[in-house]
Amino acid sequence: MSGDGKRTGAASRGGEHTGVASRNGDRAGMTSGNGDRAGVASRNGDHAGMASGNDNRAGAASENDDHAGAASENDDHAGMTSGDRKRASAGALTAPSAWAERSEAQSGSGAFALRARWRRLTDRVAEALPRPLDRIRSIKLKLAILMIFAGGLAFGFFRLRIGWLPPLTTLSAMVIALVTSQFLAHGITRPLREMTTAAQRMAHGDYTRRVRASSRDEVGQLAEAFNQMAADLAAADQQRRDLIANVSHELRTPVSALNAVLENLVDGVSEPDPKTLKTALAQTERLSVLVSELLDLSSIEAGALPLDREELRVAPLFDEVIAEAEVMAAAAGRGVRFRSEAAPATATVYADRARLHQVLLNLLDNAARHGPAGGEVRIDARSSGTELVIDVQDEGPGIPPADRARVFDRFTRGGRTDGGGTGLGLAISRWVVDLHGGTIAVTDPGSRIRVTLPAAPPPNP
Repeated sequence: MSGDGKRTGAASRGGEHTGVASRNGDRAGMTSGNGDRAGVASRNGDHAGMASGNDNRAGAASENDDHAGAASENDDHAGMTSGDRKRASAGALTAPSAWAERSEAQSGSGAFALRARWRRLTDRVAEALPRPLDRIRSIKLKLAILMIFAGGLAFGFFRLRIGWLPPLTTLSAMVIALVTSQFLAHGITRPLREMTTAAQRMAHGDYTRRVRASSRDEVGQLAEAFNQMAADLAAADQQRRDLIANVSHELRTPVSALNAVLENLVDGVSEPDPKTLKTALAQTERLSVLVSELLDLSSIEAGALPLDREELRVAPLFDEVIAEAEVMAAAAGRGVRFRSEAAPATATVYADRARLHQVLLNLLDNAARHGPAGGEVRIDARSSGTELVIDVQDEGPGIPPADRARVFDRFTRGGRTDGGGTGLGLAISRWVVDLHGGTIAVTDPGSRIRVTLPAAPPPNP
């Protein structure tokens, strides 16, 4: 307890306090007479929260120290520093910058959210507002009504404020405004009229009309988008026409041959011997291949061809493809020899087995048909970093540089029509390689086609 003080807690005059006391004070705070402070103390002060003997510190202090925290007169406290006024924690140095960064991020996100809410609000208001001029079919007339209405409001305001308006001046201003608006509106509405005419022509199959897009405003942007749409529609229509013509031609050849064979059998001109039946079977197989490739191409272009990718050994895959290609070459009477090599022998590729098999078989069949009879076709693979490079090369004259860009288009045969193919194999190969994230191209010499594919699965993020 203290000598003159009033006792309100637990205290001693010279002892060590952990409780609450004051020597001369009337407060029920937390002090000790001369002892070590473990809480927050004042020696002569009246405060029970924040005081020191000679200082006016707000916080926790000792008699001779300037520390904000808990301190003793001569002793250093654990967790705080001694009388050299060192900082109690390193966080005090970085707190302002962290607070500033956090405030800046919050203000940025808040501004973005505010703009988004304002945009949604204005959109809802614009949708809710009435449109009294929608029934008027002419933009020029709408602008004229707008000018008359705005001018009437302006002159009415002046009439109320001034009390008088010169009639001739008012009428002249209205006429000038109407004439000017009609002159300017003509340039605004002309692209719209051109687009209307072009759209009507497109409805009848004419995609050649274009709109002059000279302005840089919204109407000009609309005109540019319209011209791009017209060009895309024209290209799509041309592709459709080419596809119909090519498919009709490809279907007509085997159907005509099969029809002739069957007619000869029915009329008794030919006997149903194995040779005749083999000819009919070859034509039906050609039809089957064509229909199958058309379906594959349609699925690929529509994005409906899923890929079941896995890490594959290249050498065994080459052996499977070559075995099938040899059968096809023998059936065609080409007598082509196939050679393969993978470096290293353990090289892998990350691909769909069935689709990659289809691509490699298409490339080998294409090389066997366009190379010399009895020649050699090589298929090689080598690892190049994270990619696998596959080269398929024959001994033929190669593809001319002018035709290399279009050799992967549909129904393109590189200038030859007697190869027996459908003209879709390389187009399908290009689409499948693209789906795998690889590349396919004709390289020098022109009889080599190079395919680049991922050698391994992509790393996990």
